[in-house]
Amino acid sequence: MRLRNGTVATAIIFFTSFLSLSWYTAWQNGKEKLVAYQREFHALKERLRVAEHRTLQRSSELNNILEQFRRAIAETNGSKDPLTNFSDETQKLLKELANRKPLQVPNIYHHLPHLLNNEGSLHPAVQVGLGRTGVSMVMGIPTVKRKVKSYLAETLHSLIDKLSSEEKLDCVIIVFVGETDTDYVHGVVLSSGLLEVISPPSSYYPDLKDLKETFGDSRERVRWRTKQNLDYSFLMMYAVRKGVYYVQMEDDIVAKPNYFATMKNFALQLSSEDWMILEFSQLGFIGKMFQAPDLNLIVEFIFMFYKEKPIDWLLDHILWVKVCNPEKDAKHCERQKSSLRVRFRPSLFQHVGLHSSLAGKIQKLTDKDFLKPLLHKIHVNPPAEVSTSLKVYQGHTLEKTYLGEDFFWAINPTAGDYILFKFDRPVSIERFLFRSGNQEHPGDRIENTTVEILPFSVRPQRSVNTGATFCQHRGNVQSFEKGVAEGAVDISFNPVVALRLSVVKDSAVWAILSEVSSFHQGHPVRHAHIHSA
Repeated sequence: MRLRNGTVATAIIFFTSFLSLSWYTAWQNGKEKLVAYQREFHALKERLRVAEHRTLQRSSELNNILEQFRRAIAETNGSKDPLTNFSDETQKLLKELANRKPLQVPNIYHHLPHLLNNEGSLHPAVQVGLGRTGVSMVMGIPTVKRKVKSYLAETLHSLIDKLSSEEKLDCVIIVFVGETDTDYVHGVVLSSGLLEVISPPSSYYPDLKDLKETFGDSRERVRWRTKQNLDYSFLMMYAVRKGVYYVQMEDDIVAKPNYFATMKNFALQLSSEDWMILEFSQLGFIGKMFQAPDLNLIVEFIFMFYKEKPIDWLLDHILWVKVCNPEKDAKHCERQKSSLRVRFRPSLFQHVGLHSSLAGKIQKLTDKDFLKPLLHKIHVNPPAEVSTSLKVYQGHTLEKTYLGEDFFWAINPTAGDYILFKFDRPVSIERFLFRSGNQEHPGDRIENTTVEILPFSVRPQRSVNTGATFCQHRGNVQSFEKGVAEGAVDISFNPVVALRLSVVKDSAVWAILSEVSSFHQGHPVRHAHIHSA
């Protein structure tokens, strides 16, 4: 009998392990297919872009032919025999075509006319590497000679050593050497091993001597930031066709273990969203991820204003142009911009360079989030206003929690207290998750609290905060159990105007809300800044 029971137990364990392995394999295959589809989609967009460029080129050639006809007609109009070899109908058609004056579309040469002086201005002067394409992630590192100390070797060792063998096959690290000194460039190649290294030709750069001094910057600093904008642009143009995502790095950083998988998984989690920038560091232009097709727009924008402002300001202006309404206030603008710019915490990269590439500048910049343990979990939620009757402790606000920036911490909840999430517009929610407590304070859990939903169909005429009639959730979970409230939303509730957590009994402990997530169609929906109601 014992043998039979042992056999059954072994079979159950084997069957469970088989199911787990099958599920994990299917999950991994799904992620790989998603990356493959993204690559095909980006490749299609690139082919369409090339086709559009060729169409414009053919149009330009046709315009040149028409211009030649125009000149021929002008030369023969005064003669006795103007185009007598053509029929009247043909002559009429040629004159109509010749009189058409097409509009000239601005392009890169409008902003950088010096590039027309040398046909090789946009070809790398140095290009070393295997030319790998079709990867998930491209990392770009611009570097120049530093008079005091170079941090490039340390940066490359940190990035490469923390990649697995599989990850090394799924990425490209491009070192852009912003120097026209070819001896220095080849020295970098030797110390970089298998890295792809490029350098622009001297003809790529315009004359940077007579730049206008703005924002109180010295002439040398204006020249430095202007050249930096051009360096970033060249690097992005080179990288645009190589992978699905492009990550901008700097040459004086160190990375956390598993940084590649963390960035890739976070980007895949947001694959259905309209984000433009994922930030994996709060400093400068470190760890900023873009989708490859967006690089063309970014480069065009930089070229228009490369003399005016630093790169980080220009990126912020792009977001403003895309989503901000001039008739709304600054808070509304910040909320809308944050639907395109998503911050991941804690930071995956730390700045280590003390001596800047700007001669004589000392910069003691460190990312305070780099060494912090993750005491909350990040999700991307619908744009919403939040409010609470609870007393917040030491700046751990509900706003930051909803954004995935911090955990919410409040002093003893009492019966009647609430936490309210009012969506900017009605959203269809499949499920929700609220988790309380964290590693440092596991006992500060939320209990005796219900999850309530305000459907769009029963929205009140007066304020949601003061007079709404919420429906208690009738799904799998109606209240917090062991500090967690999780469940699927009944389809009859959708779309939803607001979610509310209502405290029904006094608590003897403080409350930490470490995870907030409302899922739409199986994925977290768009991330945006919020403000208190």
